[in-house]
Amino acid sequence: MLTTAEPAATAASTATTGTTATTHGCPPKLTAAELHAAQRETLAAPRLRYGLPARVLFKQMDLVYGRERTLVKFAMLEFIARVPYQAWERMGYHALSRVRHRSTLAKRVHGRIEETRAEQDNEQWHLLILQDLIQRAGQRQTFVLHRLAPWLVAFVYYHVSWVLFLVKPEWSYRLNADFEDHAEHEYMSYVADHPELEHEPDPGTYAAEYGRHATVADLLRQIGHDERIHKLDSLIHMRAPRFQDPPADVRTAGR
Repeated sequence: MLTTAEPAATAASTATTGTTATTHGCPPKLTAAELHAAQRETLAAPRLRYGLPARVLFKQMDLVYGRERTLVKFAMLEFIARVPYQAWERMGYHALSRVRHRSTLAKRVHGRIEETRAEQDNEQWHLLILQDLIQRAGQRQTFVLHRLAPWLVAFVYYHVSWVLFLVKPEWSYRLNADFEDHAEHEYMSYVADHPELEHEPDPGTYAAEYGRHATVADLLRQIGHDERIHKLDSLIHMRAPRFQDPPADVRTAGR
């Protein structure tokens, strides 16, 4: 169903800037120089070999919102990006209820739940930031295309992620890794295609929650780097999908 051609450790070693696995799902905040280096790494790196479910999803997004990279299209991606973490959190609580009498395993499961909640929050900040940039730019959004359609896609994507996790957890993690890899490359490519963003100040609407950057270009690079970190976390969890500790070679990948 899903291609698993790249081992997690191999994928994690393809970039060198800020690729350390996160603590409870919180990606690191990079300096401007680090963000530029991260963008160069992403643009030089090949994309993952996406599985069929991811390719179908990306094709649908292109058909509905066009192939051009736009902030509005990114907002739709971020609306959808939260749902795998919501599905995993739900599965985590089911698992926690079964293993609550085994303290070591229960702590491990709860740690994974905390991580997925933090990743949800991170994706939510991405969505809020993009909506703020869209509103400031005066870009039009319609009810059908930008509220109803994303909700329907997210509804389906949630249940696909949930069912895949139930059947074979590594399939669910791999689908998310494909999604996050796509998002990472799209953000970094968008910034490269729009040099004017280098001179547009970060409005800082959510600076207290997300951090302030000098320019919108760096703000979007940070979001793209966050997606890289989420991708690497999903690839790591593919090696230990059922709330196990990952193998030592994977825990140290990218450090």
